[in-house]
Amino acid sequence: MSQPTFFKTPPSMTLAELAALTGAVLADPSQSSRVVRSAGALDRAGPAQFTFCEHRKYLPALQATHAGACLVNEKLVPSVPSHVAALTVKDPYRAFVAALRELHKDTLKPSSSHDLSGIAPSAVIHPSAELEDGVTVDPLAVIGPNVEIGYGTVIGASAVIGANVRIGRDCSIGAGASVTFALIGNDVIIHPGCRIGQDGFGYLPGARGHLKIPQAGRVIIQNNVEIGAGTTVDRGALNDTVIGEGSKIDNLVQIGHNVTIGRHCIVVSQSGIAGSSTLGDGVVLGARIGVSDHATIGDGAQIAARSSVVGEVPPGVIWGGSPAKPIKQFFRELFAVERLGRESAGKSKSPGNGDEGQT
Repeated sequence: MSQPTFFKTPPSMTLAELAALTGAVLADPSQSSRVVRSAGALDRAGPAQFTFCEHRKYLPALQATHAGACLVNEKLVPSVPSHVAALTVKDPYRAFVAALRELHKDTLKPSSSHDLSGIAPSAVIHPSAELEDGVTVDPLAVIGPNVEIGYGTVIGASAVIGANVRIGRDCSIGAGASVTFALIGNDVIIHPGCRIGQDGFGYLPGARGHLKIPQAGRVIIQNNVEIGAGTTVDRGALNDTVIGEGSKIDNLVQIGHNVTIGRHCIVVSQSGIAGSSTLGDGVVLGARIGVSDHATIGDGAQIAARSSVVGEVPPGVIWGGSPAKPIKQFFRELFAVERLGRESAGKSKSPGNGDEGQT
């Protein structure tokens, strides 16, 4: 059975072109016409590939590499083997990513699963929906009444776009996703299986049952947001649920009603943000974090994985633990508990504390 190729073969480039693309300086200008055809990892790259090295701890791999060229900082240039062309740049990894983005543009955003341009015959589109030219709609997608979708957007197979939803330009809505009660900006990626705009989890408890609270708000997703597969974003109750410009949400994240996420935040997988919580700009949540309802996390704060957040977190701090607290305090308390455990274990084994001498 033949092996499939999922992405386009990247174009080859000369080292002069690679240097211009990354802002690097070729250590030996006589090698400027040398051609590389793709990128590779430091320990696996071959003579026709380029790679990068950014830290001295990878020197053994650098000195053993078979790559044709390597992006390095000035301090590592003397360690580059003679058969490898050195390209000097301040931040090798960032330069490497810039080159990858140029070579593999087709990996940055999901495209039509049927290689379509236009609307599949099996798509169901309400007559009142307005789609700009250049919109792609894959088979079995459903687009409801009064929907508006901008140029260059791709609606994946079996996706459902509910009534009155607005989706901007150059967006990607993944296969099987559902988007309701939402306003979505430009350059937004919503991966397969996401659920956007369902009602929030709101009930008034009572002895005779739990009274459902109407959820009459919306979901607002600003420009350049990416939301990972299987993530759910509830619409607001009265206020809107808002995800700010440039924020990136991983797979399998739950975002409750009335939550506000600022600009350029990162929320890693399996985290849950309860209703009416607020994340400032640039907040980073590690994996499996629980944020309680009505919590506030200040601008630029970082929360370590598997923590729980209750109340208020100041701006610019690094917190961890359950409940979350300053990370140094968390580790001091953790080490203190471990020390007490070792001391207790040592005392239980000391002479006179056991059953020695009994017959």
